[in-house]
Amino acid sequence: MTGRGDVRTVLAATAHGDGGPPASWDRDPAREAARRELSDPRYHEHDPNLLQRAWTAFWGWVQDLFDAAAGVTPGGGVGMAVIVLALIALVIALRLRLGRTAPTSTRSAAVFDAHPRTAAGHRSQAEAYALDHDWNGAVQETMRALVRSLEERGLLSPHPGRTADEAAAAADLALPGHSDALRDAARAFDETAYGGRTADETTYHHLTALDAALRHTKPADTARNPAGRP
Repeated sequence: MTGRGDVRTVLAATAHGDGGPPASWDRDPAREAARRELSDPRYHEHDPNLLQRAWTAFWGWVQDLFDAAAGVTPGGGVGMAVIVLALIALVIALRLRLGRTAPTSTRSAAVFDAHPRTAAGHRSQAEAYALDHDWNGAVQETMRALVRSLEERGLLSPHPGRTADEAAAAADLALPGHSDALRDAARAFDETAYGGRTADETTYHHLTALDAALRHTKPADTARNPAGRP
């Protein structure tokens, strides 16, 4: 196999001729002979490909950058590593903090699904969810029981596509005096249905208390028509 010895042979032959006395040195033919010899693919079989060279160059650049930063950082490389870890921890902490405090806009969900029940049926389902500590399900079923109860009493006109916000506004028209509690109930329903929030036992008890209060509240004007859409 042709190797570096072949290059030396070519150079020697160019310099000395065919065994005769040394000829005058001519760099151009020698350089061209060496270039032709070294361009043989056999010399480059194990060379890294373009992607490998780019990857090596990138990590070399990162290493140079890290070394340069470590050179001006107290503690050298260890100090630089501590600073990098602290920055990563700060970014994670900020992300978690902003994720908890950022306001979330939730669209209002329809109160009833494709399987309507009586108010008593919704309350029973809410109690079953509460026993399993499924507070999201308990909150949603209590809101459904609340609205269905007003429909059964003739205080709200049945409206399958009614949203929680619409139900709260209509209920406030039928039974004034519970505006804040109704808005809170609608918000809890929407946040658990669409907002990705998790309800708790306290929220569930607030809704059950509101449901009980509305069941014992008489409308101010019993002669008016049932409330429909707000």
